[in-house]
Amino acid sequence: MIVLEDVSVKKGIQKGFLNLMASSLVLCGGLSAVSIHPFMAPSPVQAQSDEETNIRIYKLASPAVVSIQSQRGNGSGSIIDAKGLILTNAHVVRGVTTVNVTLSDKRQFRGVVMASSRNPDLAVIRLEGVTTNLPTISIASSNGIQVGQRAFAIGNPFGRFAGTLTTGIISRIDSDRKLLQTDAALNPGNSGGPLLNSRGELVGVNTAIFTPNSTNSGIGLAIEADTVKRFIAAVRQGTITANSTPNLPSPSTLTLDGNPIKATLGNNDNTLTDGSYYKAYQFQGQAGQSLVIEMRGTGIDPYLVLFEANGRKIAEDDDGGGGKNARLAIILPSTGKYTLYANSYEVGEQGSFTLAGRLSNNFTAESTGDREILFQKNGILGTQSRVLARNGSLFEIFSFNGQAGQVVQADLVSPDFHPYLVLLSPDSKILRENNGLPSRKTASVTVELPYTGTYRAIVNAYDRTGKGAYKLVVKRVR
Repeated sequence: MIVLEDVSVKKGIQKGFLNLMASSLVLCGGLSAVSIHPFMAPSPVQAQSDEETNIRIYKLASPAVVSIQSQRGNGSGSIIDAKGLILTNAHVVRGVTTVNVTLSDKRQFRGVVMASSRNPDLAVIRLEGVTTNLPTISIASSNGIQVGQRAFAIGNPFGRFAGTLTTGIISRIDSDRKLLQTDAALNPGNSGGPLLNSRGELVGVNTAIFTPNSTNSGIGLAIEADTVKRFIAAVRQGTITANSTPNLPSPSTLTLDGNPIKATLGNNDNTLTDGSYYKAYQFQGQAGQSLVIEMRGTGIDPYLVLFEANGRKIAEDDDGGGGKNARLAIILPSTGKYTLYANSYEVGEQGSFTLAGRLSNNFTAESTGDREILFQKNGILGTQSRVLARNGSLFEIFSFNGQAGQVVQADLVSPDFHPYLVLLSPDSKILRENNGLPSRKTASVTVELPYTGTYRAIVNAYDRTGKGAYKLVVKRVR
């Protein structure tokens, strides 16, 4: 079976990507040996010419190739504007609004995703804090691209080898899908990087590899230059953005009462522009309500995307529910009609899923005149609280929305029990925790938020005997 894989390094692992294999010589047709005749070797003049071309292209283009790191993985990109616009793949920045970008000279910038599209699989990132003109890569026309011409790929394979050059040829032109096929080696982490011609111009954006039986087939795919040009033009005109609601048919009404609904994704469903199937739902929400919703799939990799009434995307998730299941947990920022898209991570997947969620007023932040407070709650650990299986202690979970770069302080105070406070990042990893020592009545943590998204604060007692009143305050320090 041949599987189409993207070439980003997702979630810190190589998910179904290449196995690194030692090269081997396979003898066919009864041959017992392979001999190379003198006339088969390239002439010294030709070898020197190829070497000089490789060096020239690398010196010309590599300063404008960047490495991209997000909470979901790694990729590559090209600087297309001296003021700091980066072209990459949409799947490199999927599910995030900010990324870390490292230039070839090791300078690092915070990048904001300003536009993305699943079809074509392209995105544009804007660097913050650029004070000098950056080197750029020019984009060629697709009209001059020929099968057999030399091709050069520069990127950050496996998220560890920034600035790697590989060479090959244009092996095939897929006019129907607007893709270029190349045998220049592409690996996870090359996603979003440039495929170049002998003049150092971008002829494609590296996006995927074909992997039969999870081995390197030597077939890479890049989005052709004319498609890239049209995408960039649409971004500059403002017709493609990062967080706008797709123009899709009317959604079904979703009842969030905790009872799961069953549905399928398949040929009878509408598709997004990339060809993936989806079902759309709407529900009425109020500012401050807590939404928890989970999508569990059979035969599909579930993906959830949530938009508020004004069409702004406020949350999305792939594997937050464990395994391949998707889960959203968020405090609703406004009152109005929300739209939820139940989708699959991969294009063309068909299968069944369940969708279950609940809206609750229990986690509403109490009113306050302090604009620096992101979340505030007076509560009680008691019979209605959840129990931590590890030690039998009581706990409750609350969500708040944070921006990358914000410094927040969370304080948990209780007159009745020894508090234990934990902050979780949007990808459900422990960001910071504190057990309240030495006062035993107060737990406090201060941390700079690494990503824009929904964070969670866990109010916990130090041991199973702890219960009673508490006050949780999360505020922005700077």
